Amino acid sequence: MNDVHAPQASQPESGSGPMFALALAALGIVFGDLGTSPLYALQASFSGTLGVAPTPANVIGIVSLFLWSLILMVSIKYVFVLMQADNHGEGGLLALLALLVGERTRRVTRRSALRWVFIAMFGTAMLYGDGVITPAISVLSAIEGIEVATPAFAHYTVPITVVILVVLFAVQPLGSGRVGVAFGPILAVWFIVIFALGLTSLAQTPAILAAFNPLNGIAFFVHNGFKGFVALGAVVLCLTGGEALYADMGHFGARPIRLAWYCLALPALSVNYLGQGALLLRNAGAADRPFYSLVPSWGVYPMVVLATLATIVASQALISAVFSLTRQAAQLGLSPRVAIKHTSSNTAGQIYLPSLNWVLMVCTIAIVLGFRTSDKLAAAYGIAVSTTMAITTLLFAAFARVRRQWPVWHVALIAGGFMVVDVAFVSANTMKFADGGWLPLGIGALTFLISTSWLIGLRALHRARKDSGLPLAAFIASIAATPPHRVSGTSVFLMAAGDSIPTTLLHHLKHNQVLHEQVILLTLLTHETPWVPLAERYNVRRLEQGFVRIEGHYGYLDTLDVPQLLEQALPRAKCPRYDAMTTTFYLGRDSLSVQTHSFGRGLLLSLFALLRRNELDATEHLGLPPNRVIEMGARLDLA
Repeated sequence: MNDVHAPQASQPESGSGPMFALALAALGIVFGDLGTSPLYALQASFSGTLGVAPTPANVIGIVSLFLWSLILMVSIKYVFVLMQADNHGEGGLLALLALLVGERTRRVTRRSALRWVFIAMFGTAMLYGDGVITPAISVLSAIEGIEVATPAFAHYTVPITVVILVVLFAVQPLGSGRVGVAFGPILAVWFIVIFALGLTSLAQTPAILAAFNPLNGIAFFVHNGFKGFVALGAVVLCLTGGEALYADMGHFGARPIRLAWYCLALPALSVNYLGQGALLLRNAGAADRPFYSLVPSWGVYPMVVLATLATIVASQALISAVFSLTRQAAQLGLSPRVAIKHTSSNTAGQIYLPSLNWVLMVCTIAIVLGFRTSDKLAAAYGIAVSTTMAITTLLFAAFARVRRQWPVWHVALIAGGFMVVDVAFVSANTMKFADGGWLPLGIGALTFLISTSWLIGLRALHRARKDSGLPLAAFIASIAATPPHRVSGTSVFLMAAGDSIPTTLLHHLKHNQVLHEQVILLTLLTHETPWVPLAERYNVRRLEQGFVRIEGHYGYLDTLDVPQLLEQALPRAKCPRYDAMTTTFYLGRDSLSVQTHSFGRGLLLSLFALLRRNELDATEHLGLPPNRVIEMGARLDLA
């Protein structure tokens, strides 16, 4: 009996390559959302029934809140602190979750782990709301610059926005690599231009520099009371994209992102917000469009074009992030399998999800047609951002205490400080529920319902699938004692982790009364790490009576390819090589019936059964040749 492991192989390090080139690329992918916030964030503070009056004291106070939010919540929280919590170079909510409840964690109980899973699932669900709203508000706010140049064109804003969004989603099958070749340079030009616009205005009214004094931000709350607190719902808009910054760490590494942030993105954003504030000190009437009011009249149309390109970049980054997030969730067993198309032969992370792409397009266009202005959409935007940020802080606090074993006072000082700000942002945004805050909550609730039903349904399915209970060694001994008829070729049966023979194999032997000369018992395991290196990809054992036991190990960003696994593993155990024409794959197909008296659980299990019937077919998911697959059905009761 042989036990063979995969050969050693080196893995490329995340963030390898010229630092400047990586920092430039990070500008386009990581900072698109954060970088385009000046288009709508400051004006949202002074618009609507909950906006404050653009008095000099209020302008300085609001700009102070913007600056210190960028410093505390992006520069310190995300760029400095959270980027130290990475899962093999990957960041984001799911990476934090994997670190907290992963296989190497022993201090988290099963019940506690399940609680953190649900919390992370809700935070991830809110990111879908962010992903739907970002393209709508970004492109809409860019096109609204036409109204500054020619108010008569105001009624063309929505149609132009819809056309741009249709084109954006229509080119997704080409892949983000082809679509986004110029992302970095476009955002670099964008940051340089908004820095220059802000600096020009700042030079005319340097009094706005008083915003660097945090006491002016505190005075803003004192003078405006409850209305000042509600204004935090607009201040959080300057932080949109902070979560994406952390989640995209695996694409470039921490150093290039930090370099791009501290050297260009942060100075440009800070100076532009100061410039908009300086403009409002000179002309309070510009509060309805402070960004475009910075632009000279001759430059409005070129600025609309540049802003549109920048917002397309921001939208593309969020669309790609939603694609990646959905694949990760499916690999971790938190959502149904979906069809995934790889759009690059060189970069595994460049993927396209056809069904999700068109759902996003319909939802985004519907939002534009429903809200029609960026001011109205801003009210809906903040609650998705702030809720996700708060959940990230909560998971980080648990990670720091459980995995890093920080003392309680240390966790309270750092994570507690962030949480105070996060809770303030969330509370302020709840005041805007009726003005649009219901939208991301509705999207998040629907996504969370799907994930919850899937997780609960899978647990019920595993209980319903009665294990054969027949140990592998005993089964092989029975085959040796009473040999069945053997036919040429190879058969592959999926087997759960452990040592119990799959029921599919028993049913096949019972009804067909034959076995192939070579029988492969294949177990596929997905781990809470982004990738599993080739050195740890598989274990293979050659057993008696022509049986072979293979365990395939994958990370949640790896792509399953069973034929490729067999090609690599079988020669290592000196077994006959994989031959597609003589190999038969046996899969089980379950017919699910819900049997429970609980209405709520019954609803969740019914939704799970519906999702299960419509998820991506296992044959395609595993990369199997369709004409070599045999499915064997069974009826299972979920309770």
